[in-house]
Amino acid sequence: MKLNGLSLISVLFILVSGIACNSEKEKEGENSQDGYKLVWADEFDYEGLPDSSKWSYDTKGNEWGWGNNEEQYYTSRRMANSEVKDGKLVITAIKENYKDHKFTSARLITKGKGDWLYGKVEVCAKLPEGRGLWPAIWMLPTGKEYGGWPASGEIDIMENVGYMPDTILATAHTQAYNHKINTQRGDTIVVPTCYDQYHLYQLEWEPDQYRVFVDGKHVFTFENEGTGYKEWPFDKPFHLLLNVAVGGSWGGAKGIDYSIFPRSMEVDYVRVYQKK
Repeated sequence: MKLNGLSLISVLFILVSGIACNSEKEKEGENSQDGYKLVWADEFDYEGLPDSSKWSYDTKGNEWGWGNNEEQYYTSRRMANSEVKDGKLVITAIKENYKDHKFTSARLITKGKGDWLYGKVEVCAKLPEGRGLWPAIWMLPTGKEYGGWPASGEIDIMENVGYMPDTILATAHTQAYNHKINTQRGDTIVVPTCYDQYHLYQLEWEPDQYRVFVDGKHVFTFENEGTGYKEWPFDKPFHLLLNVAVGGSWGGAKGIDYSIFPRSMEVDYVRVYQKK
């Protein structure tokens, strides 16, 4: 979940505007245009805590600061930080003293409840704005057959750090390509309305490559070089993560604006498709 040095990647200055999310489900859960079928979704058409049959809470890193020295405490089943209301999932970062931390937030995962090998992932979301925030839509391996991070891979569909306003990053992490050794692969797109409007963050994942889009506009392609897991560990099931981090080695690189809180990422829907 980190990208060092924009000089390492090709920056796409593409203006994206308007609400591109389709709030209506595809007929009978199928996308007849390219042969994909809806296999998992949360439309957030209920109220209260996120559906426990689809989402769990990742809190394992609270005691040691997670992998990027973030400052939030990720809570579990606490509606102040993760609540479904008005047809949206709302993940909120709050400035408060909580278990020796200065901030709380939530990190929701589908692990064990939604794990997929290849397919399409679509997340319609509106992002929180402010220096020190670090919202993300991303995927991690469920089984870690190739070992711990980054050997088993990481797919970052959407990341935004508050001190880079309007900039959406899509990044791949593998043993051969990762930010620890400054070899990560990725691209960016400028979305001026990412904080004001809902946009569609999309992944198309196939055996030979995966592609990331925003509102259907291509951002990044990561190719399978055919040389083994060190370059391409993306042949195992992955699960989805949604979170709003605060601070950290990347998100907090230019400090945190304490006056902005609370701030929320709102998710209209999550849909996962696979080939018939």
